[in-house]
Amino acid sequence: MSENGIKTLLLVLGAALIAQALWMFFGPQSFYDAVGPFGVYNDHYVRDAATFTFGLGAILVLAAPRPSWRVPALAVTAITFAAHAINHLVDIGDADPKVVGYIDFFLLAGTAVMLAGLARKVDQERQSA
Repeated sequence: MSENGIKTLLLVLGAALIAQALWMFFGPQSFYDAVGPFGVYNDHYVRDAATFTFGLGAILVLAAPRPSWRVPALAVTAITFAAHAINHLVDIGDADPKVVGYIDFFLLAGTAVMLAGLARKVDQERQSA
């Protein structure tokens, strides 16, 4: 992957997480209804989760022009997505409608695998440079 490709990918991933965080923060009910229908709605907890999502997006954006930050930023983001996926697996049947639980789990787990793979690839390319 080219240097510009890595930068662009990190910027796009970071921007997507920041956009999601802003949606969660400013439209917590809308986010809950569309993506997070697990248990009883609580706008405070949706906004709390937004702050962590924003932080992940910010570190990816900040890592884009900083090669030494890329692997740690991607690794922490992958670990966070994996932990989030496990949490969704535990509650997979609690979503309403139930299909959302399965969709969320597989999207989160797939994203974790993709981020971990990207971290590994970036690390390998950095070591071979």
